[in-house]
Amino acid sequence: MDERLAIDGGKPVRTEPFPVRAPFGERETELLNQAVRSQNLFCHTGGMVKEFERRFAEHYGVPHAAASSSGTAAVHVALGALDLEPGSEVITAPITDAGTIVPIVYQNAIPVFADVDDGCTMDPRDIERCITDRTRAILVVHLFGNACDMDAVMEIARSRGLFVIEDCSQAHRTRYRGRLLGTIGDVAAFSLQQSKHMTTGDGGMTVTARDDLAQRMTLFSDKGWTRKPGWGRRTYAFLAPNYRMTELQGAVGLAQL
Repeated sequence: MDERLAIDGGKPVRTEPFPVRAPFGERETELLNQAVRSQNLFCHTGGMVKEFERRFAEHYGVPHAAASSSGTAAVHVALGALDLEPGSEVITAPITDAGTIVPIVYQNAIPVFADVDDGCTMDPRDIERCITDRTRAILVVHLFGNACDMDAVMEIARSRGLFVIEDCSQAHRTRYRGRLLGTIGDVAAFSLQQSKHMTTGDGGMTVTARDDLAQRMTLFSDKGWTRKPGWGRRTYAFLAPNYRMTELQGAVGLAQL
């Protein structure tokens, strides 16, 4: 029996290419048609995005979810919900997409990089070494579907009074000791970009179980626009970007769920 690796002339495990990924089907087409025929693709007056948020939150067993236009936006929404002071330090991973780092800088905060372990996730021992009197949050990245050591991270965060954001862009439905990633920290962000486990082409979702973060999280994705009767048509609670998801993305997201 030839035990050589394929690269050394042995028999390949696969002799045919993997099939081309086809993440979309008839249900996506059906819901997209419904959205277009409604003559309204705006999330605040439509129903697709609202239902997508509700069902995504339900899917993860948390009470609050805010849809956005990308995974980067979802991370930014998570950071915006924390309302950090300028110059705050956020400890995060050195091996990740720029979408993890850019929102930190956008919030006038400082990314501080902790080393990673053999699984390419953040080493809790180095996280602790990175903490200073300016540290306000730990932004863990569950990379390649590998879960960070969340027990250790949460112990550090709670003992130091720090927020924990989970970047779950590459870890949809991943479990850590029986718990779904994204439900352990204070707030979590998911990417819905084309290459992810579920996709709307591009898009993001931010979730939290904390009622005290939920309102700011939702407002941050919509320019801080209160949209409350009696406040005036253009009343903004604070400075925030426009990361609204369209009904088209919401329709695809519902089918993907």
